[in-house]
Amino acid sequence: MLTTDTFPAIALDRLRTLTGDQAAQFRDGQLEAIADVVVDRARVLCVQRTGWGKSAVYFVATALLRETGAGPTLIVSPLLALMRNQIAAAERLGLRAHTINSTNRDEWDLVRDRLDAGTVDLLLISPERLNNPRFREEMLPLFAASVGLLVIDEAHCISDWGHDFRPDYRRVKDMLDALAPGVAVLGTTATANDRVVADVVAQLGGGALRTYRGPLARASLRLEVLELARPAERLAWLASNLPLLRGSGIVYTLTKRDAEQVAAFLSARGISAVPYSGEHEADERIATEDRLLRNEIKAVVATSALGMGYDKSDLTFVVHYQAPGSVIAYYQQIGRAGRGVEHADIVLLRGAEDRSIQDFFIGQAFPDPERVSAVLASLADAGEDGRTTRELMAVVNLGMGRIEAMLKILDVEGAVTRDASRWKTLPGSSWSYDAERYAQVTALRRSEQRAMAAFGSDGRCLMRVLQEELDDPSPEDCGRCSVCAGPHFDAPLDPALVDLRALRPPRRPARAAGAPPRSPVRPPRRARVRSPAPARNGQCDPAGRQRPRRLPGGGQTAGRHWRVTRRSPDVGVDDGDGRRTATACRSGAGRAGGARYAELRSATRVTKEESCLASQLLSACRRLSGSRPSADRLRRRVLWARTPPQWCRSSCSSRGPAARRWRLR
Repeated sequence: MLTTDTFPAIALDRLRTLTGDQAAQFRDGQLEAIADVVVDRARVLCVQRTGWGKSAVYFVATALLRETGAGPTLIVSPLLALMRNQIAAAERLGLRAHTINSTNRDEWDLVRDRLDAGTVDLLLISPERLNNPRFREEMLPLFAASVGLLVIDEAHCISDWGHDFRPDYRRVKDMLDALAPGVAVLGTTATANDRVVADVVAQLGGGALRTYRGPLARASLRLEVLELARPAERLAWLASNLPLLRGSGIVYTLTKRDAEQVAAFLSARGISAVPYSGEHEADERIATEDRLLRNEIKAVVATSALGMGYDKSDLTFVVHYQAPGSVIAYYQQIGRAGRGVEHADIVLLRGAEDRSIQDFFIGQAFPDPERVSAVLASLADAGEDGRTTRELMAVVNLGMGRIEAMLKILDVEGAVTRDASRWKTLPGSSWSYDAERYAQVTALRRSEQRAMAAFGSDGRCLMRVLQEELDDPSPEDCGRCSVCAGPHFDAPLDPALVDLRALRPPRRPARAAGAPPRSPVRPPRRARVRSPAPARNGQCDPAGRQRPRRLPGGGQTAGRHWRVTRRSPDVGVDDGDGRRTATACRSGAGRAGGARYAELRSATRVTKEESCLASQLLSACRRLSGSRPSADRLRRRVLWARTPPQWCRSSCSSRGPAARRWRLR
């Protein structure tokens, strides 16, 4: 029987069952937070360092609430990797845990039936489900009526002031409004400064929210920052130092393409490494996580998809191949290491391209007013019929990913609504473009970017900087980082290894004496480059041919390979397909081996016809004199009617430039 007197002992017993350690004790604030949720049914926010045990609070609280007859716990969790770890932990406590996410749509009805039957103790959903019309209409009312505890994991995602704002989290407010009186609410996060905490508090319950905030220093982590501008230098550092680091760990990159390339390079050097990003299939990601948990691989080369909540207690190193956009995001990612070990190495390799990649993400955070106005006007003209996402893509000349991100923000903020596959304006909506707030948030992102650029270069203790950026109430020098105790990983790199030729995958070993001869390998055929001749009105001559040459716009052709030189302008047509393709050439496969048109279309999410626009754009760049043509001059050269010219259609065929590769010199 759970009473005020027996509560501490019963809660401690559940904690020890969860951890499997009969000597386990509650950390400061854990028991108090559990009591607030279970006894007082209050709304609570825990801002505690990674490894403090935030998940233990809601698992133990769930077990106690279910024993008292309360309904199941609903956890809003941002990542599939986090969900899988949470389900495994819940099952250790004997909780019947299930999940609803994008990978198990066939199980939704079964989970709903189990929820109706009362055989679900804990249900995990992704925030994207809160934005799914079917989920909101059919399942959300059922959850709201039966839930005993609502948990918002990684609660900083609610706030657009936070480093990892996700519009879908705004739907949590709808869930809060639908809860029955007396239902407890728990928010947890490790990365929230004072501004984000204030925003989260306002959205989760205002003054009624009880907040627990502890120190954020991590005694097990040793931090170091190295300036290695060239990718070749960073790859050489990884090849030299990863084998010397004990255990297994994570190498973080900013882009999916870099994750693939770094993993391929390390594998070619005999270092067991596997790429990981949101583009990989769910089964593949699960297999990679399991292999890392079993220490079968040295490193997972990952984007932020393997970030929040991935729980491997013996992870002994985290290396950043590129710098994140903020110190807070950096703290979030390094938190994967050192949970159950006394020492973990954290190394940041700062590259020359970091700023440009960060600028891209900052620039894409909010939609610009012109495109928003164009979308809303198009939807208003369509009336009740609405428009599909692809139809709106043609209106604003944006790729699928960017137009969907814009529509998601407009949907969450009440400007549009989705009906099956079609978007419509919301009748009676009073929504207006909040340019002032967007500008304020963007300015904050720029401030965080500057703080990240200064990290490790201003002479301050690295751990202290992290604490101060997160508004830790008691920051102090760690005495362990490269600033406090001196660098450990700054040994000069082997010049031969830094040489770009040395970074290529090793050749096949020589054939042993008496071994059967190998099949002859023909060298790549050197084909002439087919380039369009100038023509009027956007038409191009498919018969135009010319030898490899340097191009006035900054590009260069050489045989089958197309290069975009460093002085090539970052240009685009209304920020559309041309810019996305040019960006992919620079930051993607263009740096090592190049990418075919099909790969560029995949990376930039443009269709085959849209890629023709990029082809025309690059052609216009080459024909224009000077190295930085204006956007207006480019528009006059490349815009055409809806039907692309014949050269564009033929250029996308297998016989045309689809066989070429674009690369950075």
